[in-house]
Amino acid sequence: MMTSVDTDLIRALADPLRLRIVTLLAQETLCTSHLVEETGARQTNLSNHLKVLREAGVVETEPCGRFTYYRLRPDVIEALAGQFADLARTARATAGANLKRSCP
Repeated sequence: MMTSVDTDLIRALADPLRLRIVTLLAQETLCTSHLVEETGARQTNLSNHLKVLREAGVVETEPCGRFTYYRLRPDVIEALAGQFADLARTARATAGANLKRSCP
């Protein structure tokens, strides 16, 4: 069984600040102002990182007056975790088979 992992999603989560944002949003829905306060990052920097997370499908937005709130999409994180679990199962299953390609 060959499994691939969503590389765009991995790239979106690979940045330390984006991972911090995701961790915060796992706990509660927050607006940019809250994220600035929690992370110490500049608003424009956060907005760029949130755009990457939105485009990767990791977060969704909810307009509220003049603010935009961000919410984590747990289904996306669960799907990624499932892809890694599949990779681990594949590696475990083939580890005992001693599968090696011969060198040319």
